[in-house]
This record gives sequence, C-alpha cells and structure tokens, in this order.
Amino acid sequence: MEAVQQLPPHQQQQFMQSLEQMQMKDSLNMYNNLVERCFGQCVGSFRSKTLDKSEAGCVENCSARYVKMTQRVGLRFAEHQAMQQKRAADAAAAAAPNGR
Repeated sequence: MEAVQQLPPHQQQQFMQSLEQMQMKDSLNMYNNLVERCFGQCVGSFRSKTLDKSEAGCVENCSARYVKMTQRVGLRFAEHQAMQQKRAADAAAAAAPNGR
C-alpha cells in the first residue's frame, strides 16, 4: 500500500473506490455461490413456501461449511502471497551488491 500513498490525492480516491467496488463484487459473488450451492444441495421440492426442518438444517450446515471454507482459502492465499513476497525480497537482497 506504500505505492498508493505516493499517488496524488485524487488518484488515491479513485483507487480506493475501485478497491471498494471489487470487494463488493467479490462479496456478492461469494453470496451468490453460497446460495446456489446450498439451495441446490438442500432443497429438493417446492411443496410449501417455507423450508422444512431438514432443509433448514441442511442449509444452515452447508452455509457454515461454505463460509469456513472460503475463509480458510483466503487465509491460505494470504499466506502464499506473503511467502512469495518474502522469497522475492530475499532474492533481491541476495542479488544486490554488498556495498549498495
């Protein structure tokens, strides 16, 4: 984020707006995927306007598992990114001349 702080104020604002839009889009995609997956997996009939107990329990369990899985994937991705950045920094430091 250091590079963002070096941008002029109007570009910082544009960047932050774009970032917020991307985050909103990602959140909506996650929600839509959760609904699609859990509804398709748990709801088998349309006999009534409401879910029966087994369908409701299935949807609750499915959505909890989906959110946990999504969080775990996000953490793993962040760990991987941090490891890649550390490797790149180590390689750059090793390649730099000793005297600077």
